[in-house]
Amino acid sequence: MLAYIATRVGRAIFTISLVLTFSFTILAATGDPALLIMSVDAPPEAIEAFRERYGLDASVWQQYIGYLGNLLQGNFGQSLRDGRDAWDVVVERIPLTLALTVPAFLLKIGIGIPAGIYAALHRNSFLDRLVMMISVAGYTVPSFVLGLILILVFAVNLGVLPSGGQDTWRHAILPIVTLGTAGAAIIARYTRSAMLEVLGQPYIRTARAKGVPWPKAVRRHALPNAAIPTLTVVGLMVGSLIAGAVVVESVFSWPGVGRLLISAVANRDLMIVQAILLLVAVCMVTSNLLVDIAYGLIDPRLRGRSGSRKT
Repeated sequence: MLAYIATRVGRAIFTISLVLTFSFTILAATGDPALLIMSVDAPPEAIEAFRERYGLDASVWQQYIGYLGNLLQGNFGQSLRDGRDAWDVVVERIPLTLALTVPAFLLKIGIGIPAGIYAALHRNSFLDRLVMMISVAGYTVPSFVLGLILILVFAVNLGVLPSGGQDTWRHAILPIVTLGTAGAAIIARYTRSAMLEVLGQPYIRTARAKGVPWPKAVRRHALPNAAIPTLTVVGLMVGSLIAGAVVVESVFSWPGVGRLLISAVANRDLMIVQAILLLVAVCMVTSNLLVDIAYGLIDPRLRGRSGSRKT
């Protein structure tokens, strides 16, 4: 098991390094932020002083080495707009984003998994077709379209909920529902497919032939084996708790990390963008690492394969 975990940790570190290098290179290639942030009427001396202050006068390679050195010291750089520490700017927005994504994640799990299991156990029934029809609709409708529809219905026509902002808990209802709908649809489809595949396996028929009651066969044999594909989707959703609300935050004017990212990209605030991308990469890679470890705990055969490759 230790070899299995060590292999996954190594891959995670390598992936984060690739994301860090790629994002820094792409952002550096988009142009000189000093020309955008400074006024068009600013004298050349002021522009050069701005570049020197933030290290933009060095080559891209030197900037990258300096950035890595600062990261190792816990320094994420300064915002090019107001000079504040980039990490502080990002961190103060995280609670607002989690206030949307965590309840939305619980909504996805609470609706998607039971719906998928029920649809699989009642295959080809009316409710199965209804669940799948709703799942397809929830999956295919873009989140910004669903958000606008909810605003039109509940904010404009009915007037029972606010259309945007974050002053009270009522402002969070529509964005949470918007985020949770698509995720619940995805989980329901994956759970149904996984359950149908497992229910058709010989060991389920063998258990039934031995007299194991159907509910017990489902609980002890079907659900654990169907958990791995579903766990993959759930793990990805956990990793996207920070970055998963970019569009929804913009639609509902919610001042979280996603809206900050859009603002930073528009303003060419490279350090803010880089800090958010690094945060998202770490969250995604960490969630995938935890899913891989959970795989090893659920299915011991995976640990054996890892060990055999090492030997």
